[in-house]
Amino acid sequence: MSSRLSLRLSPAAEKAVKQGHPWVYSASVRDLNREGEAGELAVIYNRDDKFLALGLYDPASPIRVRILHCGKPVTVDTAWWRERLHASLMRRDGLFGPETSGYRLINGESDGFPGLVLDRYAGVLVMKLYTAAWLPLLEEIKALIVEALAPAGLVLRLSRNMMESAGRDFGLAEGIIYGEAPDVVVFEENGLRFEVGVRHGQKTGFFLDQRENRQRVRQISAGAEVLNAFSFTGAFSVSAAAGGARKVTDLDISAHALAGGDRNFALNPSLRCQREKIQADAFELLAAGRGPEFDIVIVDPPSLAKRESERAGAVTAYTKLFESALRRLRRGGVLVAASCSAHVSMEEFLAAVALAASPLRTETLWTTGHAPDHAVTFREAQYLKCTALRTR
Repeated sequence: MSSRLSLRLSPAAEKAVKQGHPWVYSASVRDLNREGEAGELAVIYNRDDKFLALGLYDPASPIRVRILHCGKPVTVDTAWWRERLHASLMRRDGLFGPETSGYRLINGESDGFPGLVLDRYAGVLVMKLYTAAWLPLLEEIKALIVEALAPAGLVLRLSRNMMESAGRDFGLAEGIIYGEAPDVVVFEENGLRFEVGVRHGQKTGFFLDQRENRQRVRQISAGAEVLNAFSFTGAFSVSAAAGGARKVTDLDISAHALAGGDRNFALNPSLRCQREKIQADAFELLAAGRGPEFDIVIVDPPSLAKRESERAGAVTAYTKLFESALRRLRRGGVLVAASCSAHVSMEEFLAAVALAASPLRTETLWTTGHAPDHAVTFREAQYLKCTALRTR
């Protein structure tokens, strides 16, 4: 029988773990007693050879250990995982009423399940894994999820970088791993109906993290003409229409995404709102500086900084993008600007918005971070930023 996988860390990494950081990078590992396998529990000892923490080991990832527990030794067994799952579910208790059936149940590291997220779409659950460390534990975790939530179906999604190893080493592929689930599920958000491709859509199929910001847009849209740049499947547009918008314009480079917007509007037949679609590059169309003006312009682009080296360029790109969007606003109009770039901080994002708006007189209507079901506990996970400015 192999000895327990154990390791020690560099002084800086040891300090970070003590302070609650959930990641140990490969370059920080010292004195590994043997090479571990994906999903092994790795015990971390401090410089005095005392227990510091334990976590899930992934030899193929730059994040070599994802911390599960720090402090006194614990036994990680089915009962321990059951308690951790219960705690995550209780954090969402009371957040949503019957008018909302789409939300996150487990948000990775911040809920004690590093590299795993679980979203609910009506009766179907979607689990996405971002590290192969979960693959040996999948059956155990699946059983606990089914026991606690009794879903109609559970769908497994895998990060692209682990698909090959999942199939080769564990015989696993994306798809239904419990019960039944259609390819497309309809769920509700604040009383509005949306479709989600649970087996093939981006992430787990839908961007649930913008739920509260969509509701805020809904509350200011009465009588407005709205441009939804980078509209994807039109969730912001449906929300604006529900708030009484006179007209919404969806702008996206993808015909497939715009067609998804068609279906989401069709799911809400009571909406009385003129809708226009423009298939074009939103960066180029806005930068052209000509075209109709709007009462509200929503700018929620894909991540502009996928790595730290792209951060400075992303901040510059955000500033130019927001400048272009502001030129499409009528006097008294509202810019809703968002970023999902984790490498761009809230301070840098707001500075880019402020610089873009500096020639104008504006007032801030709101500034938000993560939704309550997407709450985060460490800096690297803080990707979502949104602010709304009204011009005077």
